[in-house]
Order: sequence, then structure tokens, then C-alpha cells
Amino acid sequence: MKTNNFSEKTFKASTVATLKAVRKNEMGVFLDAQTGNTSDDILLHKSQQTSPVDVNDTVKVFLYKDPKGRLTASMRVPKMKEGQIARLKVINISKDGAFLDVGAERGIFMPYAGMRGNLKIGDYVWAKLYTDKSGRLAVTMKVEDEMRRASKPAAASIKIGSTIDGSVYNITEEGAFIFTTDRNIAFIAEKEMPQHPHVGEEVSARVTYIRSDGRLNASLRPIKEKALFLDAASILKEIQLHQGKMPYSDKTPPEIIKERFHISKSAFKRAVGHLLKTNEIIEKDGWLILNKLPEK
Repeated sequence: MKTNNFSEKTFKASTVATLKAVRKNEMGVFLDAQTGNTSDDILLHKSQQTSPVDVNDTVKVFLYKDPKGRLTASMRVPKMKEGQIARLKVINISKDGAFLDVGAERGIFMPYAGMRGNLKIGDYVWAKLYTDKSGRLAVTMKVEDEMRRASKPAAASIKIGSTIDGSVYNITEEGAFIFTTDRNIAFIAEKEMPQHPHVGEEVSARVTYIRSDGRLNASLRPIKEKALFLDAASILKEIQLHQGKMPYSDKTPPEIIKERFHISKSAFKRAVGHLLKTNEIIEKDGWLILNKLPEK
């Protein structure tokens, strides 16, 4: 008896094929693997049929390996076409990449080279379906070109200060790129992110600039007036948690301020100035000190 080796050279796992049902038994129908050998026929189990299939019917199926390594068919095929992009759920992660849910019987593999950021199961990320060099379906998060084609300029109703909602599809050293619910592309510079979102995360941001091409610049920071009080409260809390004093001043390097408090040097100076003005802290010998230490 021949094995499935020949059929697997013609029909591979993680592919979609249109095949004819040639025989039937209590488990389901067998699809013609087109090898001339019935032992190569591919099982379409009853549980994998979205509607009843009879002998001589032609069906579109997704092919995958069953737990025993045999090529198997399912009528649950991907819900997106090759070249399309969509927000997809991460359903598994391996050392070589991740698997995303495209609506098929099994997750579609995304190689490590196509990943963005540190993913975890349950994340939703923007990804594109494509066929890899081996002829199998795969997905990638490298979707910059597709995002540009799918995007549209900001509507006239979008103004500086408007709030936009969207999800992060890429993060670089310069900042994060968002695809909004209105299909606009927005860029958030590194300095405008007090805390870094992860790729796939949904965020709300404030529009800070509208470019001539209709793209947006945005910020995850509140407006300066509100940020001043939030930054001051955060710094005061940190001092309280460190026995009432911390070794920071206006001479502390900006990179250390950024790492410690997640704000710019100028924002730090404004917040410290506010705390000094309200007599909540004093500054002495390069230290920020509570004006009155809490009672022990």
C-alpha cells in the first residue's frame, strides 16, 4: 500500500484546495488526491463539514495535519484572502514564531521574521495572509505598505486636540504607528509616550498635528496643564516611597529622568517647580526631599 507521501507533494498542509468527493463511509467523505491511488485520498470528516457533502460534490477545503501526521481536510477555510490584512488573534507561540487565527480549522503560522514586538497568546495584531516559498499559507505583521493603501486622509472633523482611537501596528526607535478606527494613520513620537504600548494594543491618543497628506501626529500624554499635576503627583509619590528623599535635581541627565519617571527633562523640571512652589518638597544638595517627613 502506498503512503500519503505522493499526495503531500501535490497537496500540502496549510493550503486551500478545491477537491472532489470520490467515496463515503461512516466517518465522512474521502477527497480525490489526484494521485491515481485511493490510499492517498484525503479524509473530510463529518465534524469538519460545514454542510453535508456527497460523492461527486466538489468542495473547497483547508488542508492540515491531524495528530497522527496525516493530511486531513476541513471546510473551515480562511476568512480572508491572500494579500488582505486584518486584526488577528494570537492563539499559540513557539520558538520559531506564532500561530494566528484566520478562521480556518487550524491557526496559520507566522515565522519569527514576520513578528513585531513580544507577543503573547490572546493578543490581537494586524497581519497579512500570504503564500510562502514552500507554497503554504503564512501570515506576517510587516504590513506597512498595506496599511498605507488601506488608509485614508483624516476627515475635516479631526482637529488638533481631537481624541483618536486605534491599535498599534508597528513600533520603531522613533515611535509608534497607529491605524485608527477611522482608517487614519497616526504617528506617536517616542517623547509623546509616557509608557510604551505594545504592538497590537488599542490606545486612545490626542492629535497634535495634521500633516498635509492627511496623516496625523498624536500623543499619549495629556495636555501640559493636566500633565503638570499628574507628573508632580507621580514624582511626589516616588519620593514618599523612598523614605522621603531621592537623588534627582535639574542637573540630572535627561536619559536618567526618562528612565526613572517616564517623562522628559523639561516636564520633570516643571513638575518639580510646582512641588517646590507648593512647599511639598525642598531641593538640597542634588536631592529632592519631602518638606515634612511622614510620622513613623
